[in-house]
Formats: sequence, structure tokens, C-alpha cells
Amino acid sequence: GIVVNRPMSEIGFSDLLEQLDIDVSDDVIEIPVGFGGPVEPGRGFVLHRVPRDIDAGERVVRIAEDLAMSTTRDILEDYAQGRGLRPAMLALGYAGWGPGQLDSEILDNGWLTTERGDEIIFGQDNAGKWRAALKSLGIDPLTLSSDAGHA
Repeated sequence: GIVVNRPMSEIGFSDLLEQLDIDVSDDVIEIPVGFGGPVEPGRGFVLHRVPRDIDAGERVVRIAEDLAMSTTRDILEDYAQGRGLRPAMLALGYAGWGPGQLDSEILDNGWLTTERGDEIIFGQDNAGKWRAALKSLGIDPLTLSSDAGHA
């Protein structure tokens, strides 16, 4: 999984490109850089929209009809030259689970699941993404409890 609401204010996209010795043009597309999770924090994942009607190619893993993830250097070069797909975000690291662990956590009410939306994934209000996800389920955050119950 990728965390989408923890921006890394200490590093900008252009700064990261320079650290990777990627030439940055005046047309660079500045995409947000965020903490994707604690596993492999030096590894980058570009999460971006991709039109449904195009072949995404080998360098892109389509994770939904119109959403994809890319991990190759040439994707970063595309953004550096102003050619990347939008909206997009770069996550450093990811969250991982063992076999069956996430399913078990969901069954134990450890997670609330919702439909994805551009505002939740790509929106600029990182502090509001959690509330937006809850709102999409019709839940007021003030009514949540950390205790689980079974009817």
C-alpha cells in the first residue's frame, strides 16, 4: 500500500531529481513528494492517472482502469521534461503486509474501506484526506471509536 496523506516538506520534486542527476527543464512538472510507508523508504513510486483507452506500456503497472503506478527512472525523466501524466504523486517507500495479514485486519475492523477518488489520492489538502474518505462513507470522525463490536 501507499500512504497518500503524508507530504515530505523537507524535499521537493526538483530537489529529488537533482539528487538523482536527472536534468530538469523549465517545463518540469512539480508533483508532490510524500512518505509512502516505512518499507524501502529510498524507493520511489509514482502514482498517476492513465487514460483508459491507451496502452500503458511496460514501464507502467495499471492498478485500476484509469490509475497506474510507475517505478522506473524514465518516468521521473518524463516529469522532469514536462511530459508526465497528471494528476500524479511520488511516494517514497510503501506499507507492506504478510500473507493474509491485511485481510485479517479488515475482518477485525482494523480498516475502513472506501471507493477511491481523485481528491483523496491526489488532492492538496493532505490533512483533510482522511476526513474526505470518511465523509465518502457517510461517517462523522467524531463518532468513531477505537473499540470494535460484533453484532
